[in-house]
Amino acid sequence: MSATASPQYDLVIVGGGPGGLSAAVYAQRAALRTVLVEKGLPGGQVVMSDEVENYPGFEHISGADLSLKFLQHAQAYDLEIRQQEVTEVEPGLNVHRVHLGDGQVLETHAVILATGGNPRKLGVPGEAEYYGKGVSYCAVCDGFFFRGKTVAVVGGGDTATEEALYLAKLTRKVYLVHRRGELRASKILQKRVLGECKIEVLWHSVLTEITAGDGGVRGVALQDVRTGARRDLAVDGAFIFIGFEPNNQLVPAGVRRNADGYVVTDFKCETNINGVFAIGDLREKYARQIVIAAADGSTAALAAAHYVESKKSVPDVCEAPAGLLSGSAV
Repeated sequence: MSATASPQYDLVIVGGGPGGLSAAVYAQRAALRTVLVEKGLPGGQVVMSDEVENYPGFEHISGADLSLKFLQHAQAYDLEIRQQEVTEVEPGLNVHRVHLGDGQVLETHAVILATGGNPRKLGVPGEAEYYGKGVSYCAVCDGFFFRGKTVAVVGGGDTATEEALYLAKLTRKVYLVHRRGELRASKILQKRVLGECKIEVLWHSVLTEITAGDGGVRGVALQDVRTGARRDLAVDGAFIFIGFEPNNQLVPAGVRRNADGYVVTDFKCETNINGVFAIGDLREKYARQIVIAAADGSTAALAAAHYVESKKSVPDVCEAPAGLLSGSAV
């Protein structure tokens, strides 16, 4: 493609979570030629949340329903969605290229990376081996299989406490394993957890191993971080919620990241490469919430619209009125 040729799209959004769908709404409203590429079903991690209580306008809504509303809103503006895997994002001086798994290459003025993150792993013996056999990172997905059983939940933030409360509705007993002496979750969630009789918090404890038998997980090994004392705990499942790691595999090599792998952006969510934006859980920021991801999406889309406008060529010669071209007086 020549430097002056117009690319296929004004904007390619990689990822269909709350941030990507919010970006799509604002991009469509800005009349950008936009396509959203998502290898799975749109919605992102929020789909797995049993209940969302902190998104403005919805006191109580399931993650699946909220995701559907995001998608329907974007589709109302005739958004083009491609269900494809992105294999590479290739920045260019004038045009960026997004390579798809089927071999197609999308050429675009701007790219918004909304690839989110994955659950962080403990890295202990038994975790990988028994994934899907009692080890889980999603209570909503797998909680049904533990009705009337005993489970351990690892973590102390909002997600861990929310999932522990959800599991308490289904199971006989929930042990919440936390390495500190106080939870990091919001005060209202802390109050609910500490007031739930089915939940027992195991303070100053870390999970060091997951054991299993023929029927799946049968116990976990714990260690007291203060004394070093070890003990075994009989459980039927282990649910791990210790944060997320950014899905940064598609981030171009020249894009700045922090020590944890999160993309560094400016206040417009733009990276150090012009026209390449990063939003949501992929971006370095103070807090990771659905509403913040959605705000990132709107910010990046508005900034992308401004960037695209600056890239579009202006005609070299303006067409003058016929009278002027013929030399006649006005």
